[in-house]
Amino acid sequence: MVLVINGDPVAQGRPKFTVRGGRVWAYDPQKSREYKEYVKMLAMQWWGRKPPMEGALSMSVKVFVPIPSSFSKKDRQDANSGMKRPVGKPDLENFCKGATDALEGVVFKNDSQIVAHHEPFGKWYGDRPRIEIEFKEI
Repeated sequence: MVLVINGDPVAQGRPKFTVRGGRVWAYDPQKSREYKEYVKMLAMQWWGRKPPMEGALSMSVKVFVPIPSSFSKKDRQDANSGMKRPVGKPDLENFCKGATDALEGVVFKNDSQIVAHHEPFGKWYGDRPRIEIEFKEI
């Protein structure tokens, strides 16, 4: 069961804060919020009417970020073959956090059910930016 989220991956942004009625409220940045809504919509179509998984889960996440246009032909070839991997920000965990938040209540009840990661797990360059997420029941 692999969910493919096509398009440029969006990492979970740092929360924003506002004061209303004398209280401090935290909220997601607009880009993160919109991406989570997009992922949730795709997940609902992909998962269908099945109830969310309830047991312990293992998760694999493959993040494919766009290949920079500044790359030379050699760098582009190395990126496509997986020899050259993206090491810049945002980090892998922020991509995972945004996606798992969006899948909560659809594919699984709570992200605390994810107790392990399995291979493949990482960031790569790709001509077709996307995130591929796989869950396995343990």
